[in-house]
Amino acid sequence: MLTVQFLSTVRLGVKSLMLHKLRSMLTMLGIIFGVCSVIAMLAIGEGASYEAQEAIKRLGSNNILINSIKPPEDTKQSGAGRGMMLDYGLTYKDGSRIQTTIPGVKRVLPMRIIRENVRFNRSEVPCQVIGTLPFYTEVVGLEVVRGRFLSHVDEVHANNVCVLTVGLAQRLFPYEDPLQHSVKVDAFYYRVIGLVRETGTAEQRPQKAKTEGEPIDNNLYIPLATSRTRFGEVLMRRSAGSFEVERVELHRITVQMEDVSAVETADPQIKTVLSRFHDKNDFEVIVPLQLLRQAERTKQIFNIVLGSIAAISLLVGGIGIMNIMLATVTERTREIGVRRALGAKKRDITTQFLVETVVLSVGGGLIGVVVGILTPFVVSHLTEMKTIITVWSVFLAFGISGAVGIIFGLYPANAAASLDPIEALRHE
Repeated sequence: MLTVQFLSTVRLGVKSLMLHKLRSMLTMLGIIFGVCSVIAMLAIGEGASYEAQEAIKRLGSNNILINSIKPPEDTKQSGAGRGMMLDYGLTYKDGSRIQTTIPGVKRVLPMRIIRENVRFNRSEVPCQVIGTLPFYTEVVGLEVVRGRFLSHVDEVHANNVCVLTVGLAQRLFPYEDPLQHSVKVDAFYYRVIGLVRETGTAEQRPQKAKTEGEPIDNNLYIPLATSRTRFGEVLMRRSAGSFEVERVELHRITVQMEDVSAVETADPQIKTVLSRFHDKNDFEVIVPLQLLRQAERTKQIFNIVLGSIAAISLLVGGIGIMNIMLATVTERTREIGVRRALGAKKRDITTQFLVETVVLSVGGGLIGVVVGILTPFVVSHLTEMKTIITVWSVFLAFGISGAVGIIFGLYPANAAASLDPIEALRHE
């Protein structure tokens, strides 16, 4: 009996809303946009956070990165004079000390990063020449697409061989097979032995390089011994009639730990060991694991901020529903009086108006969910920005829309039920 009465009340509420279709649709718009914005904004935030975390993970959660940086005092000196020798940064002995003194170290990967132009026939492309060891791919996670990476034999004999990133190979060899040719860097030729797909980030670039507007995958890999032999340890840079001479043995050392749990304990130990042999502040230590945790915390804050901003739309939509329902109560005062005179109880009137507000909010919520799911796909297609729709965000947005209907519908429903039947019948 109660079920039949409730269904009758729902039917009556829906019928009342259908009498004013345009007004009902306009009232639902606030809920539709609110639900849509919650889902879409959280999807965009989730996608941005995912890309940031994946970039950090590619650096290696069990890796510690140590970069050479130019000390502030050397920066001032290089601006003051011309041709001054700058001696700073990491050394080969630093790598040996870390390998032998820090517990839990699996491998130490030294790197030299030199800005040069690479040439093939008439093509010339600025790139990063990275001198490193054969196990670079295992530590950093490069994917060998064709050919092979550097070998132990290449390192021992300081062979003039190189491995190109796919992007660099496409710019140098748009119509030819790179593995059948050699490229020229500075005064030397290097035989191309392989192609790799770059999976790293901007972290792989040296801080001092001017790389604005350049692709991030313009990397050329050569054996570390070849780098020392061909380029030496003293690098000269010319610009605008002046030149700068630097002596940097290593630009980066990547320390791979045996286990992730050893990373955070090794971080202060590495800093202590290096500080003993570096009077100047000429190195920095980056721990991707700490960056990852910070990114996760930032993601949580970001989601809260975006969700709060989007929830304001739902709040505005709820206020709109309450406003319309209060106006509806005034318009239907006589109807309410007739129903009360025929025996309808207060709870029947309350249920009728509450059903109408819930229908508006739930209907708007369902439409908002559909639009909210489609919006991130449109954003991804137009901007190539990654978006991730989470199930919890859909249920959260829809749940809030239903709650808004109940909360903001209670006052108009109670106001309708509280009308005096006699006064309501006299209402013109």
